[in-house]
Amino acid sequence: MDRMQSGIRLALTACILAILLGGCAGSHPPAPANVGDAHAHDYVIGPGDNLSIVVWHNTEISETIPVRPDGKISTPLVEDMIAAGKTPTQLARDLEKALSKYIQDPIATVVVTGFNGPYNQQIRVIGQAAKPQALQYRDDMTLMDVMIAVGGITEFAAGNRASILRKIDGSEKQFSVRLDDLMKNGDISANVQMRPGDVLIIPESYF
Repeated sequence: MDRMQSGIRLALTACILAILLGGCAGSHPPAPANVGDAHAHDYVIGPGDNLSIVVWHNTEISETIPVRPDGKISTPLVEDMIAAGKTPTQLARDLEKALSKYIQDPIATVVVTGFNGPYNQQIRVIGQAAKPQALQYRDDMTLMDVMIAVGGITEFAAGNRASILRKIDGSEKQFSVRLDDLMKNGDISANVQMRPGDVLIIPESYF
């Protein structure tokens, strides 16, 4: 009995250690290869984006400006307008409405020239990536695209115990991914589609 209890304690200790370092094998279902049309979206402006604002026939108020950390922009005739959370088209229409107080029938165009996007549209990579960082999601972005962007994994990574933390219908779910198979063995079946807001967790190997 003591030997059995000792074995159980050892197994539990190993599992707890595995969870801390990336999860017990098989603790998360594999990430779905495809996410349907969930990737289709209009770009949403976020803090840190650079916006080129052109007002037709009004070059003096056309300029390229950054979105401030508070999500607002200021132009020569419009101060403190919320830009974050809007599409470029929505922001253009809001600018036209505000400018109509000063200009007859203004026509505005907004083009994003530097991309960060809102946090819920970014993909975060943490742990044993060569360059952990937050990436702006792009249509049809895959796990391979993400790994290329962060320079792959370190020599200390437990790539096949990596996981994706994903919000689905308001709740967070975790899926396993096989980075070693994808990056080291060229197994394309390990490539999966990403979704805006995904967090890729790459644990450190513990042996």
